[in-house]
Amino acid sequence: MKKSFLAITALFCSTIIIAQSYDLAAGVRLGTDLGISAKLRLPPIDENFTLETILQTSLEREEGMLTVLGEQHFPLITRRVNLYAGIGVHAGWLENDPDRVGDYKAPAGISFIGGAELNFKNINISTDFKPAVNLSGGEKRMYSQTAITLRYIPFKRYDIFESPRTKRKRKRQKARDQRRQDRTTNGKKSWQFWKKG
Repeated sequence: MKKSFLAITALFCSTIIIAQSYDLAAGVRLGTDLGISAKLRLPPIDENFTLETILQTSLEREEGMLTVLGEQHFPLITRRVNLYAGIGVHAGWLENDPDRVGDYKAPAGISFIGGAELNFKNINISTDFKPAVNLSGGEKRMYSQTAITLRYIPFKRYDIFESPRTKRKRKRQKARDQRRQDRTTNGKKSWQFWKKG
């Protein structure tokens, strides 16, 4: 019993460490709204953090909306299967509608998102629920949006950002080169370890 518990714990911990299998993914969003979506992984913030930008137009209202979301991913078993949740802001615009009431304004407010994604080679598929709370404007105080998004992955993991392993190697090499240069300027050969610099 203890051995299986330890094995499950080790598996769970290893999945938390692993990040998504892409640096950038972009594609189309189909659901209550139609639009485009792009996700950029930001390892300087966290290995499992992405910034998503969504540009969409509503099928229910004569509105368009731009949403920017910060999302934390939670990998399951492998980095190719993720659950994610996030928060961000949205701002909209009104499209031409002759039946619109005069005091109706463009929406602006806070958006939340929760979903799951799956990656196959260069394809990313996700489904999500994205409630948008309008702090000003909009037809309603809250929009409930759901969608399936199909994205293409032009940049896989560490194509844009350097991997931590490569970064550590580069820093070690830079430190070695600096020590070598210091010894050369002090007249000390690299093999003369007994001489003071």
